[in-house]
Amino acid sequence: MDAAVLDAAAAPPPVLTADGAYAARLTHADGSWYPERWTLDSPEPYAVPLPGHQPEEPGTEVLPMADGRVLVHRRAAGRHLFALLYPTGPGTGEVALGGVECAGAELTLLPPAPRGGHAYALAAGDRSTAVWLVAGGSFGPEHLAEVPGRCSGGVWLDRTNRMLALDRELDGVTKTVAVDLERGGEVTPLLQIAAASDDRLLLADADSGLLLIRSDAPGEPRLGWGVLGSTHPVRFPECLRLPGHRATPFAIQPGQVLTPEACAVALRLDAAAPGSRPALCAWRPADRRVHPLTAPEGWPAGVGHWTPEGVLRLPYTTRAVPCGVARVEVPGTGAAGPAGTGRAEPQPPAGEGDPGPPDGLGGRGGTPRAARPVPLQQAPLGGRATGR
Repeated sequence: MDAAVLDAAAAPPPVLTADGAYAARLTHADGSWYPERWTLDSPEPYAVPLPGHQPEEPGTEVLPMADGRVLVHRRAAGRHLFALLYPTGPGTGEVALGGVECAGAELTLLPPAPRGGHAYALAAGDRSTAVWLVAGGSFGPEHLAEVPGRCSGGVWLDRTNRMLALDRELDGVTKTVAVDLERGGEVTPLLQIAAASDDRLLLADADSGLLLIRSDAPGEPRLGWGVLGSTHPVRFPECLRLPGHRATPFAIQPGQVLTPEACAVALRLDAAAPGSRPALCAWRPADRRVHPLTAPEGWPAGVGHWTPEGVLRLPYTTRAVPCGVARVEVPGTGAAGPAGTGRAEPQPPAGEGDPGPPDGLGGRGGTPRAARPVPLQQAPLGGRATGR
């Protein structure tokens, strides 16, 4: 393949482990693609290249594991093959995990699981979707569940790798469901905001129960929030309605047990204008505005991890720093605090403040109130208050 085609901008962003200790990405040099592992919890973060016996295809997926190894998902002759890579002195060690055949289904890796010794994949077909355990099992890939409907997304609801939220499309409508992987894939409705609305779960935090949701129930796709197990309706704050921009949450501050309103949420802000660089913002449910932050140069937009203390850790890479981590602090109230090193990204547009309280569905303007989300105490989600 022509080296000019292998543009760095085409490489997918790195993927972080659930605890933010490691990251992995597919990168390239001299016209060849290869996995790379980043160690981010070291006093001096560093990157380790993990080239295999032959160059990877551009579509190869990578996922960091909690022990520092990197899972790779390759496609060959109609099969999906999985292996674990690890550094061995000057070379790369590889442990083959086996493969999966799923004719007519699209198989992709799910986000890193809370218990990072396991990795999962989703095989979405036209009528049903399979959940596979592809690493961490006793004998290669294991089929765990078959969910009726075509599913996408994938958000972990607890810290035990048991409850998985999927966005399921049935009869042209998308709703999020909770899948119990310890009960044969038992499915429970999770988001039921309005009968005909498309409701998707974007992020969830097991400690506080905070959920970040995108739904068109208010009449247009809006970013909203709710609480796991709550009887209150989903709220769609006006401050998250940014004309000409799309806000996408990518990290929630952990450790805020039973206080979802206090959780800081990191947002990637994409402008509709062609060529615009994504901006970085923070928001809390208790706030009435988003706080613009400064991202470091070389930040892969939408990648980061919060500490329980409220520090946003953002990996970045430049020619001078192949692997770095910037720390961005956000005070509990007021404007954004000191940022990590690097150039400022474009700021969010003015006028994002919300003069009134966050509005739930049907809160203002005479809009009919929609049905509340199904309380998750009706699903087998015991123990959320402890986050364990």
